Amino acid sequence: MLGFFRWLCELRPPIGNPTRRQRLLCLRRLLNDLAAQGHQLQPGLIIPEDLPTLPEYLPRPLSPEDDHRLQDELRRQDDLYSNALLLTRLTGIRIGECIHLPLNCLRQIGPEQWALHVPLGKLHTERLVPLDSEGLRLLNRIQELRALASPARLAKSKDFLLLRVGGRFALFQMLRMALADAAKRAGCTDSKPISPHRLRHTWATELLNCGIGLPALMKLMGHKSIQMTLRYLKVAQPDLQREFYRARHNTAQPYCIPSLSVSTATSDLPGIRHALAATRHLLEMYRRQFSDDKIGRRLRRLDRRLLDVDQQLQNIPTGEK
Repeated sequence: MLGFFRWLCELRPPIGNPTRRQRLLCLRRLLNDLAAQGHQLQPGLIIPEDLPTLPEYLPRPLSPEDDHRLQDELRRQDDLYSNALLLTRLTGIRIGECIHLPLNCLRQIGPEQWALHVPLGKLHTERLVPLDSEGLRLLNRIQELRALASPARLAKSKDFLLLRVGGRFALFQMLRMALADAAKRAGCTDSKPISPHRLRHTWATELLNCGIGLPALMKLMGHKSIQMTLRYLKVAQPDLQREFYRARHNTAQPYCIPSLSVSTATSDLPGIRHALAATRHLLEMYRRQFSDDKIGRRLRRLDRRLLDVDQQLQNIPTGEK
């Protein structure tokens, strides 16, 4: 088994850690099935420590400049695919979810409040993503462009918002190529290919930088656990310094123990309550010097009496003599 591990590592051309990990998991499943069928196999031939670590997943949001250039180019093009990509960027939905959006995906959830109904997707979850006026405009524009198609094409796509040009993969390729062409025409400076999923990264980054809470972002993204959403936190690292100084600026002054003295009390109602507060404070400090529970209980009873007196004083009008 160790020789097999070594052989996987020394393959030429080399295979990546995800491929090696997948092969080991398949082999472990085979060994477990053989053992369940009664074969005499030594347990623990492949343990978790044998599985190679996966490469760290880092979101790749577009820079603000490239994001603005790309959106401007998609708006200028103003066809069915460009508006679908803009809708993906505005709502953060996956490209597969955009392909499967039903024709009646718009939901009214309150007075002047609308949401995009995202059906069961990658994680078998459905959700409602809030829509603003721009989102409503994009949906209306897609409906207008959709109505211009031929009757045969409309019949083939009668249950979906986006028109079908073949199978699901064909539509995905059309959207991917439309995005790549728009990025090229817009003059995006990013050296990495701009895929549809990067629009989702950019959307999540924008919300994080605007201060959205993680539980809300998790629901909007359709994640099942907060760990999946935490991966998107890394895109906000450049803003750590700004957030740190903002938090420091909003920090309250350190707590200071108030100066309590019975000798400085006055004969008016606020002065009497001040003296009671000082007495209770001194009584508590005195109680903490004893380890005897009996004395502690007696001192606590006295403290409750003083508290009752203070509460009775609160019911006396300050103007009454």
